[in-house]
Amino acid sequence: MPTPLTHDDPVALGPYRLIARLGSGGMGTVYVARSAGGRTVALKTMHAGIAADPAARVRFRLEVDAARVIGDRFGARVMDADPLAETPWLATEYVLGPALDEAVEAGGPLPEQSVRALGAALCSALGQLHRSDVVHRDLKPSNILVTAYGPKVIDFGIARAIGDDRLTRAGAAVGTPAFMSPEQATGQEHDAAGDVFALAGVLVYAATGHGPFGSGQAADLLYRVRYAEADLGGVPAALVPLLARCLAKEPGERPTTAQLASRLHDGVGEFADHLPDWLLADIARRAADVWRVVPQRLPAPAVEAGPSEVTAPPARRGRSRRGFLAGAGAVAVTAAVGGGIWSYRRRDTTPPPKEPRQTRNIAPLWQYGGRGSLEMDWWGLIHPYRANGSIWLPMNATVKRLDPSDGRSRQLLFEGNWWQAAAVNDRLYLLGQDFDGQGRSMAIVTWDEEQSYARRTSTRLADAAYVIKPNQLLCISDDVVYVAAGYGKEAEDYGFLPSQTWTLRAADLKTGKTLWTKPLPKRPARSHRLHFLAAKVVGGRLVTLQEVADKKVHLVVRDTGSGSVLWDTPYDVEDIDSLRSEIAADGSRVYVGGDRLRALRLSDGSQVWATEGGRRYSPPTLKKGVLYTVGKGVGLTAVDPERGTRLWTEATTEAEEAYTGWQPVIGNRYAYYKNGFQLRAVSLTAHDIALTYQTDAVQFHADTRSGLVLGVDADFLSAYPLT
Repeated sequence: MPTPLTHDDPVALGPYRLIARLGSGGMGTVYVARSAGGRTVALKTMHAGIAADPAARVRFRLEVDAARVIGDRFGARVMDADPLAETPWLATEYVLGPALDEAVEAGGPLPEQSVRALGAALCSALGQLHRSDVVHRDLKPSNILVTAYGPKVIDFGIARAIGDDRLTRAGAAVGTPAFMSPEQATGQEHDAAGDVFALAGVLVYAATGHGPFGSGQAADLLYRVRYAEADLGGVPAALVPLLARCLAKEPGERPTTAQLASRLHDGVGEFADHLPDWLLADIARRAADVWRVVPQRLPAPAVEAGPSEVTAPPARRGRSRRGFLAGAGAVAVTAAVGGGIWSYRRRDTTPPPKEPRQTRNIAPLWQYGGRGSLEMDWWGLIHPYRANGSIWLPMNATVKRLDPSDGRSRQLLFEGNWWQAAAVNDRLYLLGQDFDGQGRSMAIVTWDEEQSYARRTSTRLADAAYVIKPNQLLCISDDVVYVAAGYGKEAEDYGFLPSQTWTLRAADLKTGKTLWTKPLPKRPARSHRLHFLAAKVVGGRLVTLQEVADKKVHLVVRDTGSGSVLWDTPYDVEDIDSLRSEIAADGSRVYVGGDRLRALRLSDGSQVWATEGGRRYSPPTLKKGVLYTVGKGVGLTAVDPERGTRLWTEATTEAEEAYTGWQPVIGNRYAYYKNGFQLRAVSLTAHDIALTYQTDAVQFHADTRSGLVLGVDADFLSAYPLT
């Protein structure tokens, strides 16, 4: 935990004001610091005596360079640094997650699937370093932080360029004895193969709780590293031959990081999918412990009357170098004033339980927005889209791009009426303007990541009026885009005009050819909603929720080949905006909520099954062959989609405020839905409440690639862990 500044700590370094200490060791001190703009960072410095050594300064500069080489995917992002200052300093982001040694000490060895996923990800991290001719030379469990998105490697204090021995005395062993390579233990050249040796030791520790060469005095460890066989007792049998090869005494006998990664893991699934529940719960608790560090400084020590004797008040002891190094990346804080974003994460020293423990009213990971900033005038709340590694918010004439890790805005697009969007295969599409001389026609636009601009596809809707606000991009499937397009004059407000005509169109994204056009009914002039609330292509059918008259919604299913309506049935629902959720459908049925939970045949709309009346149900979510819904007064319920029989219901007596205005979000371990002012995470195995988060959001979207539940209300986009 952060401790108060001492009386002789500097007030500021570079543009950062020091707030508290995170730890101190033999090399330097790590502080919590904050910029004038409100960004909070971990700031690492060197002790004054060490900073006077030119070789130490060179080593510090190389540490900064190595941290930048590995980047923010596999390491703590370098925010700023000044290795030439009188007191050299390095400012980095804080990384959410425990150090590997702390995780294993608290929760025990990791299961084989976790060890494999961890090893493959660390191979990628080391591979990135090695491709830049940099070796880490001190890879060990305390220098690896485990997050829900993958491990991050920290502390590059003794990293150096391959072949550069200027900072290593001949015959001197530099590193951590328990995880050194044999060549490093004798002061010889330590190249990429040496990092592979250390990585194998880390994986042995992760799988067993002990290093491959035991513990004890440094001299004993160095001897075992050089001459003894590695202790692989407790390592899963399938990993023993592979790790034994990595721990070969001769560097040439070890695999490369690429070869090792291919043998460890096939790359399927998100990293969080392979972590045990207790570790994910610990990460979630750390993410949710939002607080602000209050600047404190200890008074100067009192001077007594005796000859030059100084008595200092008892102070909390700083961390050891091991704690200091890990602490540099264990706390995560981002605060962007003016943008409405506040997120603060700290390192929690409480050991995680063996099983997830119920934690209540955790704050969001981060929030973006401000008062009324996410309400789309007439058309309701914004819809966040995940594409190109970012979260995109189409908002009237602009599109804002957010970083999923902290919610900070990283890009803003200005170019007309871009507020209708779709994301397919991590690619963003928008309704854009076709510059046809008058600039009034529509085109489908896609974001080109390489060129960093919005590129128009070949699909243009030449006879559609771009200036009409209620134009609508429904969905994209199999390179076909479905658009509700209008023609006529623009309304002064955001409503419709009786003189406007509307069509539903399908167009081929590759050729630009319009496949079919079907007329749409006129909308009431003062309608607050568009033609469609949601749309989805499944089983050769375009399934839509269409508002055919004011406050009357129908489930309308069309043939994707011709656009013809195959069937049309009313959808009775109290909150029409709840139908902006994703439609639940498979190749044979469509599932709807309302006063009953029902399954309708996709082919003709006939009812397959329905629950008894008397209870209100949210729009359902279908995932992995199970249908999930929120029932008023009962909470989360899982249903067999084939028969409509209940599989299980959430174990709770507190479901009177269960929110049926949105479908539940389903992760791999938890299902999420709103109850009162809480976002509940319900275990999919134990069926009880594992975690609850504070929320004012009313609509929730899953960002599976970033591992986030995105909650939206009129003021904020809030991010919560999705596990």
